[in-house]
Amino acid sequence: MSGGTAPGDRKTRPSDAAVAPRRQEILDHVIEEGEARIDDLTARFKVSLMTMHRDLDDLAERRLLRKLRGKVEAYPALTIESAARFRDTLHHGEKDALGDAAAKHVHPGQTVFVDDSTTLLPLVKRLAEIGGLTVVTNSLQAARVLGTKVDVVLAGGRYSHEYDSCAGPEVLNLLDSIRADVSFVSVTAVAVGRLFHPDRDYAELKKAALKVANHNVLVVDHSKFGRTATYAHGDVGDYDLLITGEATPTEEIEAALNAGTSIEIVEHVAEGQPYDS
Repeated sequence: MSGGTAPGDRKTRPSDAAVAPRRQEILDHVIEEGEARIDDLTARFKVSLMTMHRDLDDLAERRLLRKLRGKVEAYPALTIESAARFRDTLHHGEKDALGDAAAKHVHPGQTVFVDDSTTLLPLVKRLAEIGGLTVVTNSLQAARVLGTKVDVVLAGGRYSHEYDSCAGPEVLNLLDSIRADVSFVSVTAVAVGRLFHPDRDYAELKKAALKVANHNVLVVDHSKFGRTATYAHGDVGDYDLLITGEATPTEEIEAALNAGTSIEIVEHVAEGQPYDS
């Protein structure tokens, strides 16, 4: 007779869905602090050391934090924000308000371009409620949200799992052959009016999008200001309108005004407070 443990005696590990909220809280804490000792995390979240290591291994494998000897570190903010799976958890209240404001610049029957920025996802949801639109996008998530509710033109090319979207020469060629009434683009980083992205192909895409539409709108939440990334792709003055949140730094507002761009500043529900999704 085997001396193994009977099936009924084995402890069943919780599913990934069950542990996901805790892992998100761990990630939020490490990002806020910059780094944390693994022993301290174990005590803070009231789990065993083995469980904490499993949680941290999962987050490290997804490149959401760096696991070192006895501690973990957050990746630089731009690295974290470049991952679509993490970007869409940030600043929900502000992004919803920006989406409401941007949607007011769209009218039934228009052709609209939206890029793959997660800041624009609330806008995308509102576009589904406007009749007769044609929406051009390189975002697979946007295409899925819009579904059969509007006419979708998906700009396909090299697929990036990190961004859940396409970029590269094929996308640029399509953009060169279409015309839209209005274009909505967001950015990863803005510093004194200068725009930046960590990926060259996406920086080129954002520059190409400026030639697509009669009216170009830049939609940026406050957290993107005062930062840079590897590749510059123009400045705020390239756009007809900047829609941003009330917490955007004054010097960035002044830079946009000096560049001749119209500005729309929107109020939003504070983070952590209830809001409509």
